[in-house]
Amino acid sequence: MMDVNEIRQLLPHRYPMLLVDRVTELVEGESIVAYKNISINEDIFNGHFPEFPVFPGVLILEALAQASGILGFKTMDKKPTDGSIYLFAGIDDVRFKRQVVPGDRLQLESSIISSKRGIWKFACKASVEGELVASATILCADRKI
Repeated sequence: MMDVNEIRQLLPHRYPMLLVDRVTELVEGESIVAYKNISINEDIFNGHFPEFPVFPGVLILEALAQASGILGFKTMDKKPTDGSIYLFAGIDDVRFKRQVVPGDRLQLESSIISSKRGIWKFACKASVEGELVASATILCADRKI
């Protein structure tokens, strides 16, 4: 288990872009399970959409990428303070299956497919109460900052 304070040591993101609240499972070199609580108090719902609040799909993908970044950093035993950062390198096979709304607990799962020359490939899926929300293959690049 990792709480938000430990997550902040591994990710450079801060409010409002830190989209992982807790890690519940992590097997270095293999997989991670984390979650984000979706609250009506988030700024995004002021404009997306005020009368029908829906958490944006692009932010679901960003949350999956952040969970993948935590897995990568833990696997390599690195932190942003070591001068490394993960950047999106690509995203393939994206599918959205259901809307995410305030009150949902968005579960984020990511598994390492491969890692070659600083490019990591992850199989990702997001779900709410066991129901698939989104799936994607995410590529991240480990870069020096």
